[in-house]
Amino acid sequence: MTVSSSPWALMALFLMVSSTMVMAIPPRKAIDVPFGRNYVPTWAFDHQKQFNGGSELQLILDKYTGTGFQSKGSYLFGHFSMHIKLPAGDTAGVVTAFYLSSTNNEHDEIDFEFLGNRTGQPPILQTNVFTGGKGNREQRIYLWFDPSKAYHTYSILWNMYQIVFFVDNIPIRTFKNAKDLGVRFPFNQPMKLYSSLWNADDWATRGGLEKTNWANAPFIASYKGFHIDGCQASVEAKYCATQGRMWWDQNEFRDLDAEQWRRLKWVRMKWTIYNYCTDRTRFPVMPAECKRDRDA
Repeated sequence: MTVSSSPWALMALFLMVSSTMVMAIPPRKAIDVPFGRNYVPTWAFDHQKQFNGGSELQLILDKYTGTGFQSKGSYLFGHFSMHIKLPAGDTAGVVTAFYLSSTNNEHDEIDFEFLGNRTGQPPILQTNVFTGGKGNREQRIYLWFDPSKAYHTYSILWNMYQIVFFVDNIPIRTFKNAKDLGVRFPFNQPMKLYSSLWNADDWATRGGLEKTNWANAPFIASYKGFHIDGCQASVEAKYCATQGRMWWDQNEFRDLDAEQWRRLKWVRMKWTIYNYCTDRTRFPVMPAECKRDRDA
């Protein structure tokens, strides 16, 4: 098997080369805790199962309902992480989501959405950022591994300077604070964390052309970790009381370092299949934040 024919071989080569260079500074190591420490079920409780004292959770989707959960607290900034194993097999129409969101009309939102696909076709990871109720900032990538075979770690670092999406500590996207360019940035609306498993076959796979095959149900997404290291706030709070004093506010987390930018470039070149920044049909003029995010 040649390196070029195998995504897993490509990844092994990439990591081997990385090990000879100055390594990036990752966010602080996530601490695994039981589900009930930070989260509560929100709907279809009978479609959730906990194992090993609550250290592992399964969400179950069938033709009757999906299900979901949310964090107990609301947060302004921090580091949020989850180990997820996606549903296996033919998952067209099935969406597994892990995201932060505020609750008002002009809401902010930071999304991981895993879009299912037909057997033999890789699932798609879509990210999006909403600010002041405005989204339309979709980016889509293929992953360099099968996310249904084992747990992988999906994390969000959010501070006043940037939002970074990580997969196994590899940055796959950054969204910089471009307020000075007239682009709103999430900074004053506390957000809860949510996760859900649901049927979205009206849009999720090939724009809704591929429908969910319920003969393959139930679809099961598995979770571990449940890490939250954030500044907890009441829903009325506009600023984090510890702003500027937490580890994620320090200089080394205000931008990606050279190694992280190199890894992000690798993701963009090898695995990105859609980026709103380069879509001139939807955006004849490139959105202002894209140049700062080096997406141009």
